[in-house]
Amino acid sequence: MKRFRKKYKKPKKLWDKKLLEEERKIMIEFGLRRKKELWRAKEELRKYRRMARELNARRDKEKEKILIQKLYRLGLLPSTNATLDDVLSLTVRDLLGRRLQTIVYKKGFANTIKQARQFIVHGHVKVNGRRIVYPSYLVSREEEDKITCDIKPNAPKAAKQEPTIQPKTEADVGANIEGG
Repeated sequence: MKRFRKKYKKPKKLWDKKLLEEERKIMIEFGLRRKKELWRAKEELRKYRRMARELNARRDKEKEKILIQKLYRLGLLPSTNATLDDVLSLTVRDLLGRRLQTIVYKKGFANTIKQARQFIVHGHVKVNGRRIVYPSYLVSREEEDKITCDIKPNAPKAAKQEPTIQPKTEADVGANIEGG
């Protein structure tokens, strides 16, 4: 039987005011629903940075190239000529920017980041022809152009015009009474 382990670590000081404010800003910016999503992204980033530090210490060029190519394919690095210093300088915002939810919003399929999440969860978004219902799905560089959405978002609320209701005339009211 496979044993499952947590894919995230909680911060050491959960009630640190500065940390709470920073987490809140990131959660609003990327439309995250739970802190667990943020902590999971931080753990993923921690994993890549740990690998980069180990490879830097070992001076293993072959594995370094493999790591850089993987991060390039994920869209986290700008080019395959990046160095381990570029990997070490990645932030959690870079990783969260590659989530399907963020990309759907940035491509204009949704008016808000929360609407993008709703479209994904309700199954309206396809990546490479496959329906993906996980907002946390990391979109690779090659899949980014193959994202489609079944629904077109409505115009932003500021641009919407309220429908005008035409007052009924006495002739309309009389016709309804006689015919009904």
